[in-house]
Amino acid sequence: MAEVIGIKLKEELTQYFDPQGLDLNKGDLCIVEGEEDSSEIGEVFTEIKIISPQEVRGKLKKVLRKLGKEDIEQLKMNKIKEKESFALCLKKIKEIELQMKLVKVEYNFDRSKAIFYFCSDDRIDFRELVKDLAHELKTRIEMRQIGVRDKAKMIGSFGHCGRPLCCMTFLKEFSPVSMQTVKVQNLASNPSKLSGVCGRLMCCLKYEYNFYRENTKKFPRVGTRAKVKEEIGIVSDVNIIKGTYKVKFEDGREVEVQVY
Repeated sequence: MAEVIGIKLKEELTQYFDPQGLDLNKGDLCIVEGEEDSSEIGEVFTEIKIISPQEVRGKLKKVLRKLGKEDIEQLKMNKIKEKESFALCLKKIKEIELQMKLVKVEYNFDRSKAIFYFCSDDRIDFRELVKDLAHELKTRIEMRQIGVRDKAKMIGSFGHCGRPLCCMTFLKEFSPVSMQTVKVQNLASNPSKLSGVCGRLMCCLKYEYNFYRENTKKFPRVGTRAKVKEEIGIVSDVNIIKGTYKVKFEDGREVEVQVY
């Protein structure tokens, strides 16, 4: 049997590590083994548990220690280094005249690797840029191209509702949002109101889509004929939230019919 503990890393992935007998509780920050003899910072996400050897996939990496005062100073230095590297990369991009927009620079805990996140509409040949950055920064360089939705998640902002963006608070994956989602909910096709800070249709349009899609089947379409108490009229409005639709008759009268 083996003791393991779930640690959430920067990439928001939870991986199992060997706690090595350390007293760790959920929410604690700690330093763990990373790739290629590097170290990473992570947050304890699950309690220590016992699993069988068959459940262990490969060699378990170890929790090295709880976050200490020296580690906190290292994190502060990393933030300073990230800002300096960001400015350097911007300068190099301008010199080489690359068509890319730098979004963020992120170091792993021991600064053995720096990840440069960028956006671009095209494929970028950044070999010269990587060579220059590696020479200047004396560390391993990784260039990572991201989309506009990932950019919004990474930088953060506020939505039309006034709350922090869903993607930076709780959304783990991006689901496709199409104009069909808008039509089913009978929303006005106003790009400025339907688009998020990323310029794409807002993720929250998907939240109630299934509710509208299923309940739309229970209502007649606007403009079709409907019978109410032996009278025939034209459906003038449908309100799925209230569970009602309105029927207008030739004499101008309008009645509301309750569906649920």
